[in-house]
Formats: sequence, structure tokens, C-alpha cells
Amino acid sequence: MAESNLPKGYEPWDVEKKWLDHWEENKTFTPDPEADGDPYSIVIPPPNVTGVLHMGHALNITLQDILCRYQRQQGKNVLWVPGTDHAGIATQNVVERQLKTEGKTRDDLGREKFIERVWEWKEEKGGHILKQIRRMGASVDWDRECFTFDEQRAKAVRKVFVKLYEEGLIYKGNYIINWCNRCHTALADDEVEHSPKPGHFYNIKYKLSDGSGELIIATTRPETMLGDTAICVNPEDDRFKHLIGKTAILPIVGRELPIIGDSYVDMEFGTGALKVTPAHDMNDWELGRKHNLEVISVFDEDGNINENGPEKYQGMFKDDLRKVIVEDLKAEGYLLSIDDHEHSVGECYRCKSVIEPHVSEQWFVAMKPLAEKARAAVPSETKIFPSNWEKVYYEWLDNIRDWCISRQIWWGHRIPAWTCEECGELIVSMEDPTKCTKCSSSKLVQEEDVLDTWFSSALWPFSTLGWPDETPELAKYYPTSVLITGFDILFFWVARMMMMGIHFQDQIPFHHVYIHALVRDEHGKKMSKSTGNVIDPLEMSDKYGTDALRFTLTSFAAMGRDIKLSEQRIEGYRHFVNKIWNSARFALMNLDGKKPEASLEDATGLANQWILNRLEEVKDTMREAVEAYRFNEVAQTMYKFIWNEFCDWYLEMIKPDLYSDDESRKGATLKVLWTVLSETMVLLHPVMPFVTQEVWSVLPGIENEDIATVAYPEKRDNCRNEQAVEQMEFFQGLVSAVRNIRTELLIAPSKKLELIVRTASDEAAELVNSNVELIKALARLDTVTAGPDVKGPSASGTAVVQGNELFVPLAGAVDFESELARLDKEFAKLDKDLVVIEKKLSNKGFVSNAPADVVEKEKAKLEEINDKKAKLTELKDRLVSVME
Repeated sequence: MAESNLPKGYEPWDVEKKWLDHWEENKTFTPDPEADGDPYSIVIPPPNVTGVLHMGHALNITLQDILCRYQRQQGKNVLWVPGTDHAGIATQNVVERQLKTEGKTRDDLGREKFIERVWEWKEEKGGHILKQIRRMGASVDWDRECFTFDEQRAKAVRKVFVKLYEEGLIYKGNYIINWCNRCHTALADDEVEHSPKPGHFYNIKYKLSDGSGELIIATTRPETMLGDTAICVNPEDDRFKHLIGKTAILPIVGRELPIIGDSYVDMEFGTGALKVTPAHDMNDWELGRKHNLEVISVFDEDGNINENGPEKYQGMFKDDLRKVIVEDLKAEGYLLSIDDHEHSVGECYRCKSVIEPHVSEQWFVAMKPLAEKARAAVPSETKIFPSNWEKVYYEWLDNIRDWCISRQIWWGHRIPAWTCEECGELIVSMEDPTKCTKCSSSKLVQEEDVLDTWFSSALWPFSTLGWPDETPELAKYYPTSVLITGFDILFFWVARMMMMGIHFQDQIPFHHVYIHALVRDEHGKKMSKSTGNVIDPLEMSDKYGTDALRFTLTSFAAMGRDIKLSEQRIEGYRHFVNKIWNSARFALMNLDGKKPEASLEDATGLANQWILNRLEEVKDTMREAVEAYRFNEVAQTMYKFIWNEFCDWYLEMIKPDLYSDDESRKGATLKVLWTVLSETMVLLHPVMPFVTQEVWSVLPGIENEDIATVAYPEKRDNCRNEQAVEQMEFFQGLVSAVRNIRTELLIAPSKKLELIVRTASDEAAELVNSNVELIKALARLDTVTAGPDVKGPSASGTAVVQGNELFVPLAGAVDFESELARLDKEFAKLDKDLVVIEKKLSNKGFVSNAPADVVEKEKAKLEEINDKKAKLTELKDRLVSVME
């Protein structure tokens, strides 16, 4: 036999680089929109240009790549668009930190120079994550790489902004927004992360203006009381409804506050009376608008008390003010008590600073008109997998608020609006205006704010295809086929893309949305740097190869279920890669550099007919699983077929054929071997692109070296054989039963045994007798006797397989007396160890004073000894029963 063209061991690093370069140089994944094939398209969720690959990215990329590679095999015209997001706040923060090390601020550079500096950083270091995505084997079209802040995307953003403004769906106005004092910008509701925090209820006394009594109000933020403009009670509350229309005195400040009634107030919460601070609470803002209350903002953009607060507090930071004002309330007799209370606190998703509701002039998108169509499109036009996320999607759209899209930073799409300094006219246009459209003045000032990053991302499915230009890509690939993303941006991004796609394209942006789960550590905990349980995908690729990582993620990607990942699991699937490699080397050495010319129809024998039938079943299962997004089933099907069936059974069963002098028999088996290996590589390719490509490239007789462009294997209905499946189940059961008897009775592998099979039918006897040599080889037997009337000796290991009785005579194979004596010695040793451990664990002093891990080790030893005793008892009972 000729030597294989594959090295002895699989070293993934050189292989991965070779094929990544090959695919890129040959533009394997750059489709022609004019070419044949139904369209299939995916736009990558654009990672932040500041980002680095984490395990969630690795999962997302792997699942998308499986779909794209599979759909190419189906003959689809596949486009997978890569790109990055300019990530306004995150990127600006990176460069500002860089400037800080130089002793500078963005203000020192000025807007234009600062933006130039950010672009320099982006060109030098930004987009590093795309190189990491490439490393994962992503079959994206690198020729169509996009950036949310490049020229074409800027054109799309401007078109959308101007059109929405002209339609009255974008407006400017005073509104309460989420404000980050650290980042100095507004944040959308979705950019605020809420989490429970320990806090307090401060119970404060508000005296009635007419001296007739007082109201007790509980608040978690006493510092905001400086901006109170009313007190609200429920008009159904018998305790307070008689006070509606009266006024109370605001402690410390002395301002009179009207007492109003509104069913919004929960009579069971707190004291039942609510202070209303429209400028510093989202709900109070709505109450204030409803009841036409005064809005008094007492914090500036840094979180310090402004001129609207009492002079003694002005300039004080809000957190410091709380301590001071609590002491002042105590001193003046207004603070009655402080109670512990856990409440939800909103934090900036970028810097984790506590968010301050803040009233300012901002730009907004009116969302309800857009949300209605986006809601109606699910699931009639767009299906979400798993479907339980539909309810969450509906709830958000049903309770949607207008979207604050202006950000007070410099890096991003600057709002295309100008104000005339002469007449105050506001101009929004596609082209930069040179004079006022109302008074013709040239004194025009552009808005300083930029658009929320998610505004440009919301256009991603059609802006990446060239919109607003009418491109071939837009005509061919929109709507896109599927979006794969995490649940955390279902609102940030998915819902907004639905709104914008429907509004500007009159079509949904994608037919399917697959929400993948979280990748957690092996104990189910969220991965985070602070807890030190992060598994770096690039380190795993370096250590075990990208295919092993991809297969691990796929094998655990069950719909709707989080992935519990450990390095040991990735290492385990590295062994699977080696198994594939070694089986391919075995096949290639036997193929001797030639593609077999025999026909599959000439391939007789149980092994060949069984494996060809199984190959057809695997094709069906794989197709169904991929198209239903059952990714874990894809991996598990291939694992079982390759390791358990192809390697463990088929390759062992065909060795007599391969070493036979019968050239016809050998040639037919080689044809099956070549067919199964080649088609298995194609089926596995979407999950493991590198090892399959390397094996494929050295297969004799292939017409196309690039497996990424090879079609999905065609069906062969003539290879389906249910009888072969039934016979193989019996065959496997028979061989496995003999192996189990050998293992249970500790019979040496080198010892040849005898097998007697009392068959339940003549057909079973014929199957055994026609495969005697194969059974002898796989079960290490000397003789095999089978028939309906044969009998086995009483001293036999026995088993029943599908109604057929198996006897393995043990005379001469097992020295019963010696074995029983050995077992008794083993029992004595275990009992001696057991006494020592039980004595320790019954000692209260040891259990109380020894370190917890030491005690646990002793308990584990005890459990291990008892387990060994149970197994030895089973073996002894088996030997005794055989002797009888």
C-alpha cells in the first residue's frame, strides 16, 4: 500500500492559514448577484470596532457560517456581508483615554482634529475583531466589507433622517431623557442597564400650608426633592382624597406644592403619597405633563446642583448632596425614619455610572407609527426562533416610547440640521445648506450632536446592500434570509431593523431571526473577567484548533438552552478531529492514490449495505436539522456517524475485504469507502471547514479541490436497505455482548473464546454463519457455532440478543477458584480501608475541626470504596452463578 498523502498527525494551524488564504485569494465567497441560484443572504451583526472576539461572538459566527456553507451546498447564491459598527461612545472613550495619557482632552484638539484622531485610531487598531472573525473560518465576502460610518452608510443615514423628518417622524423637543454624567450624553432606554441595589426609604414630613396637618412621603432619592413641584395621591384613597386641591410646604426650600389626585399612585406602596419631581423622574415627567406642572431641573449635566437649588447646595455633586440634605432634614425635624429598601438602579451600559433622568432639548424618532407594522410582521412574515421570544418582542413594541437619537459626543453621524442665527429657521436637508431657506441668511449653525449608534445599525440589512442606490445586491439579496443574534439586542437592534426595513423598503429585513443562547462556564455562571471564568476563543483555537472549538459550540447549541462550556469539552472534540484525520489516513492508504472504478451496486456484504443506508439517513437528518436551526443535532449526528459507526464498526468490518485476494470484492468495498469518506467530508464541512477541506484536497479522483463549492451529496434511494439495518443491529448486539462478557469476567483480550448461538430463527442462523469470520475477528473468537438446536454448557457467560441466546463457554478461560480468592483479598483490603475512613468521619472532633476540603475528600473516598465493593460483589455473584 502507498503512503497516505496526509501527515501522521493533524496540526491545525498551518492548515487553517493555508485554506483561509486560499479562499480569500480565490474570492470563493464573493458571489455574483447576476449569477444563477436562489438568493440566500445574511448580514453579520456588526461588532464594535473597539471589540475583541469573545465566546458569544465565536458561537454567533459559527452558527452563521454553518448556514452559509450549507446553503452554498444547496446551490443557493449566498452573500454573507461582514462589517463593524463605529460604536460612538465606546470608540470616543478609547481615544479620550489615549489622549489622557498625553495630558490632553478632546477639547484641546477641537472637533475636527479629534475626529481625525479617531479615524487614525480606527485605521491603525480598529477592526481587529474582523481579523479574529476571519480566524474562525467565517465564509464572508470580504470584498463587501462595510462600516457603519463609511461613505455609503453615511449616505443612507442621511437619507433616512431627512425622510423621517419630512414625514414628521423625527422631531426636536424638550423631553426627559436618560443622562450619563460621566459620558456626557443622552442614552436610549435600552442603553440603560437596570439591576437591584440596596438602598433606603427616607420618610419625610411635608406640612400642609393651612397648618391642618402633614403628609409623610417615602422617597429613595431625598436629593431630588429640591425639584418637587407637586404631591400626588390616589383619588380613591380615603386617607388623602380630602386633601386634593390643597397645598403643602416643601421642606428646606419652603415652596408651596399643589396636592393633586391621580390613579397612577399605588395606595399600597410606600406611604401612599408621592412627591412629584418632573425634571428628575421618568414617571413624574409624565404626571407633570398630564397635570401641567412646573418643571424645575436642579442638576446640571455633571450631576451638580445648579442655580435652581438653594444657594448653600449649589455646586455640590448629587451623591454628596444626599448626605448633607439628610442631615439638614434631621436637624429641622422633617426626617422621621430611614428604612432599608432594595430598588432598581439604572446604569450606563458603557461606563456603569448611575443614570440621571435629565430634561433637555433632544432629537427623537416617533416610534409608535413604525412599531405597529413591525409588530404585525411577526410571525406572519418574520419568524423568531425560539418562538417564546415573540412575546418579549411584542411587549416591548406595545410599550414603546419615542427614541432619543441625539448624543452629545463628536464621533458619529452628525445630525444634518442647521439653525439660522438670523430668523431661527431649522433646516434639515440632504445637502449642506449655504443659506437660510426662509430669510436667505448665510449665518447657519449645524447641530453639534451626533446620532445614536443604533440609528445607523438599524439600516444595516439594506444599507450594506448599497441603499439608497439601486444596486444589483439590493435587488437580489433583500430581504435577507436570516439574522442570528443574541437576545440582549432584540430591542436595541432587531426591532429597529424591522421598523426601518419595513418603512423604507416596504419589506421585512429578514425572514427568520434565530436567537442564540448565552455561553456560560461549566457551572452555568456568566463569564466575566471579574470572576476569572472567561474562556478566550482565540486561545482555544491556538491550543486545540478552530474546528474543535466550532464543533464544541455547535454540539451544545440547543435551541433556547444556554451553553455550559469548559476547556475539557473543547479538548475532547479535538480528539474527534484526530479520529477523523486517522480514519481518513487509513482510507487513503488503502485507496492507494486511485479513485475506485467499481460500482456501488457491486458492493455486497452487510457492512457495505449498512453503511450506505446509514449515509442516506445522515443526509436526511443533517438537512432537516440545519434548516430547523437544530445545530446541536447537526453535530451529534455527525459525531455518532463518524466515530461510532464509520470508525468503530465499518472500518473494522471491512478489513477482511481490504486484505482479500478477491479483487472484485476488494474493489467494491473500496468504492464504498471512498464514497462514504468523501460525502462525509462534505456533510461535515459547514461545521468543521478546515480538517474537511484538507482531507478533501488529497482524495484521489476529486474534480474540484475546493470543498466549499461542492454540492450537497445527492440522494441514492437505491442504497436504502432496512434489512441491512436490522441485520446490523443484531450483529452489533452479538459482538458487543461477547465483549461485555469478556470485560465483566476479566478475561484477557488475547484469550480466544468459543461462541455458541441458539438462534430464534433460521434467518438468524444464516446471518451468523455467513459472517463467522467477521464475528471471530471483531469478538476475538476461536469458533462460532449457530443454529436453532445448539446448546451451551452450564459454565458459560450468557446473554440474549433479539431473542437469540448466546453462550460463551468459560472452562479454560476463567480460573474460578483463583479469581474468587483474588476477589476475597480485594474485599479484605477495601474493608480495612473502610474501617479507617468510617472511624474518621464518626469522630465529631475531626468533622468539626478539619478543613472542609479534607472532610469532603474523606467522604469521597468512602463513596469510592462502597462503589468498588458493589461492583466486585456483582462480579463475584456472576462467577458463582456461572460455576453453578
